[in-house]
Amino acid sequence: MNHSTWTTKLVLLIAILVFLFGWHIVALLVHAQVILPGPAKTLMALWEILGSSPFALNIWATVLRALESFVIILVTGTLLGIAAGYSRHVHQFLKPLLAVCKATPVMAVILLAFIWFTSATVPLFSAFLMGFPVMFIQVVNGVRSISSKLEEMTKIYGLTKKDRLLHLTIPSLAPHIITGAKSSLSMVWKVVIAAEVLTVPRYGVGSRMQLSQVNLETDRVLAWTLIAVFLTVATDILFEAGLRLPKQIKRMSHKKLASNMTMAGTGQ
Repeated sequence: MNHSTWTTKLVLLIAILVFLFGWHIVALLVHAQVILPGPAKTLMALWEILGSSPFALNIWATVLRALESFVIILVTGTLLGIAAGYSRHVHQFLKPLLAVCKATPVMAVILLAFIWFTSATVPLFSAFLMGFPVMFIQVVNGVRSISSKLEEMTKIYGLTKKDRLLHLTIPSLAPHIITGAKSSLSMVWKVVIAAEVLTVPRYGVGSRMQLSQVNLETDRVLAWTLIAVFLTVATDILFEAGLRLPKQIKRMSHKKLASNMTMAGTGQ
């Protein structure tokens, strides 16, 4: 297992080095910093950005918008998804909204939202419209995948609604909610930053990218792009770690319990 892990990490490192080398070669061939600066120039711009005073404010503004959108999507998508999963009438009622959200281009949503709302609200609204269908459909599929036979058995054995919710509905929906949450979170980052690029609020990663592009600072555009990629990857890692934590705690508690039982048996 350890050998396999190290091999995987080595392959990843080689892939990154090959990408950076290819980037460097193409930048040399282009020989125009305004079109494609090399990795070294981009890293220098990244270092300058990290040391600037408004850096934390820009990051915080984007993170806050993304998290607000994600929470709204998670709550509304889960609740309406459960309702639509159990009621065909609710599902039919929400079908037009889903069709509009899925078919409308992201840029069109952002431009329309910019007409209706302030620049700070546009990323929230746009991210919600793009991420909600993903969460909603996953939850609906989760509800419909619950075994009808198991539901009948819970009723036959007289389980209360609370017990059915805790021991049947939630465990059955959990994988679908997790999948929908992860997919919608990745989408939220892209839409929020794209909305910031178009609306240019006072603070935000997308705002800095747009201002750098206007000033033809391509190295800073690439540097802010790397920051955006890092934010997405970091949240994915935290999301995965949060999912593994309960399993690890449960595994550790089981090991400790088994150890205590062994020691007790030896002591007897």
